[in-house]
Parts: sequence; structure tokens; C-alpha cells
Amino acid sequence: MISQYPHSIKAMILIMALLIIASLSRILLKIKKPSNDLTELKLRTQSWWWMIALIFASLYIGKTTTIYFFAFLSFLALKEFLSITPVRQADRRVIFWLYLAIPIQYYFISINWYDMAIIFIPVYIFLFIPIRMVLIGKTEGFIRSAGLMNFAVMLTVFCISHLAYFIVLEPKNTQAGPAGLVLFLLFMTQFNDVSQYIWGKSFGKNKIVPKVSPNKTWEGFLGGVSTIVLVGYFLAPYLTPLSSRQGLIAGLIISLSGFFGDLVVSSVKRDLHIKDTGNLIPGHGGILDRMDSLIYTAPLFFHFIYYLYY
Repeated sequence: MISQYPHSIKAMILIMALLIIASLSRILLKIKKPSNDLTELKLRTQSWWWMIALIFASLYIGKTTTIYFFAFLSFLALKEFLSITPVRQADRRVIFWLYLAIPIQYYFISINWYDMAIIFIPVYIFLFIPIRMVLIGKTEGFIRSAGLMNFAVMLTVFCISHLAYFIVLEPKNTQAGPAGLVLFLLFMTQFNDVSQYIWGKSFGKNKIVPKVSPNKTWEGFLGGVSTIVLVGYFLAPYLTPLSSRQGLIAGLIISLSGFFGDLVVSSVKRDLHIKDTGNLIPGHGGILDRMDSLIYTAPLFFHFIYYLYY
């Protein structure tokens, strides 16, 4: 139970306090300037309340519930990805196996079978999907379709499943427990997005990749990286087994990988000529819009921790 770990409980209370401040700020802004349209801000804040409530509830209930929760997120993300990408009619029989990979991948995680959890999708699913497509016998568009399905299952199942794996690891920080790793990664990843946005809005002039994401600037990127590295130095020893110096490296890994995760999903949306990957989360878009950075930060931070402590 997470109640055994005071650092994780305090971190959850702090995040709730930040949400309360954000909600009160929006209300005060509306009172001060009633003509301003704050509908999107209201929707985004309300959605954050729901998301935080679900995540905290699953962490509080226990390991099994948390694994089911992240498995369900993988299901929603995969479903959303396949709904926005063109899939051949013949491949509908192959898609079944992509969905079947979700419970198998999370089962390996639940029993802490590290080797299988790490190779099941990158090796076995990667090889199996083209074999299943060959047996259907339709070769037109074969390469593109095989690449798309493997890309989809890697992003939405394999990468996201690393979040669940933190929960089954033996606690190395006895004050924070396994949930501390999840809370640290979630907070740092989302705070990285916010920091880069604020730095970019305040000082941004020089664009990095204007054809992919016109709003991202070098000033926002470097300001965000500096902020997250600094926060990692202080926060890592509290919620993770990392020392302050290792927290600097963790901050660098999360800020860089989160930035590129955002860009990768932006590239997918630009290729498909869509603004959002879905509308499941009011004010945010789809699951992939909200988890784009996490898709990259989760596996890279996991392997950094695993290399150092397991």
C-alpha cells in the first residue's frame, strides 16, 4: 500500500495543491476579466483533476490495480492510433494480435519477468506480425502496413508498459516506494512540457523544427531542459533511489526524451493532417496528445534506473 511510503503521499498532496492553485487562478482570472473566453483552460483543468484522480486512486489501491490501469491506457492509446492511421482491410485480422499483445506484455510485467517484458514486443511481435500478414496473402502495401503496426504496438504498448514495471520493482527508496518512481516520472515529464512552453512564450525567437512544430524554440527548449535538470537534482533523492547528481542526469534524460516524444507524435499528426489524435480528454485532445512525451520518457528513465539499481 502506498500509505506505507510518506514521501509518495506528500508528493501526491503537493500535486493536488498545485491543481487547487491552478483552479483558483482560473476562477480569479474569470472574475477579473469576465469577457475573456477561458473555456479551454477550464476544460484542461477539469481534465487534469480526472486524470490525477484516476492515477492516484490506482496507485493507492495497489500494484495489481495500477498494472490494470496502465494496460487499459495502452489499449486506449493503441485503439486511438489505429483509428487515425489508414489500415488495409486485410490487416483487420492482424490487428487482433496487436490487442492480444497487451495482456501478455502486462502479464510478464506483473510476474516481474524482466527478460520477456523487454523482448516480447520488440522481438516476438515484431517477427510475428509480418508472418501473419504473409499468411493472409495480400502483398500490396505490405511494407508500409507492417511498419505501421509494429510502430503502433511499440509506442502504445511497449513504451507505456514501462510505467507499470516501476510498480513491481523492489523499493530502493524505502520512504517513497515503487509509486515514487511513477510520481517522479509523471511530474517531471508534465513539468517539462509546461516549462518549455513558459520559456518559449517568454523568450522564444529562434525556431527549432518549424516544419514539425512551429511553436517550439531554442529558448523554450534550453530553458525547459535547464529547469528540469535543476528540479531533478532536488526531487530525485526524495522520490527515487537516485542521488542528487544522478538526479541531474535523470532530469536531462527526461527533458530531452520528452521533447522528442512530443515531436514524434506531432510529426504523425502532420503526416495525417490532423490537429489532435482524438477527443477523449476535453481540452487536451486524445490519449496520445497527452502521453506523447511519456511514450519516450518512460522506457529511457526506466532503463536508467534499472541499470543503476537492479
